[in-house]
Amino acid sequence: MEAQSLIPSRMHEVFGTAEPVALVTGSVKPRVGRGVARLLRTAGFRIVLHGHHEPETSQQPAPESDAPLGCDLTVYGPVEKEEAVRRWVEQIVGRMGRIDCVVHTAAIWHPIPLEKLTAADYDQMYRINALGTALVNQHFGLRMCQQESGGALINIGDWAICRPYRDFAAYFPSKAAVDSITKTMAVELGQRNPRVRVNAILPGPVKLRDDLPESRRQQILAESLLKRIGTPEDVGWAALYLALSPFVTGASVPVDGGRTIYAGPAADPIAHPDV
Repeated sequence: MEAQSLIPSRMHEVFGTAEPVALVTGSVKPRVGRGVARLLRTAGFRIVLHGHHEPETSQQPAPESDAPLGCDLTVYGPVEKEEAVRRWVEQIVGRMGRIDCVVHTAAIWHPIPLEKLTAADYDQMYRINALGTALVNQHFGLRMCQQESGGALINIGDWAICRPYRDFAAYFPSKAAVDSITKTMAVELGQRNPRVRVNAILPGPVKLRDDLPESRRQQILAESLLKRIGTPEDVGWAALYLALSPFVTGASVPVDGGRTIYAGPAADPIAHPDV
């Protein structure tokens, strides 16, 4: 089979159509979700973008790169509001006729020193990162269960849930919940329709801040086995793999350049003696 026909053929095999529909949450702004949406579009998916806030006026310019992205629909609203998630299901199925894949990238994160952390901070992180993931999986997953072809739910976790760092005491627990939600929903939905799959991607350093000090950037590179910073497209390729892999479910896949497993170049021989 020629390479150029491989992906459409695989899409038809997995979803029953060569033009499946994918929603990418958190994709209106030029962040990781936008890169994922662009790659899936290039692969042949019909794309639904998502943004938290609806534009205030019809005169507001479209988000950067919308034209080349060629999205088919954009939905708006907070992921932690159940009525919004239900509305997206109705909008997408009503307009597109189906929903085959959801890549849930929408999340929040920012450092808060432990001394300043409040119950409101915990609540915000858990509602958006954990509850939002659960609601998106529940409502889109149940809709996929009604389709003979099922579908693929792909959540975005974080590689550092097993190696958390300072000032993120609310964020990391909220992201650790994504792994449990992924496994739980894989079991729940897979028993209702064995063609519905739920997986997660655990990205490593991707799309660093422009104002990040060069010393910190070099430190991050030193902590990576592959010695580079990840890109949104790296996450997109992982999403494409999971979307088109009908025998993979309940998995959390690191996409981190080996950062999770790498202890660094300065291993202490005294701490690890030969025996």
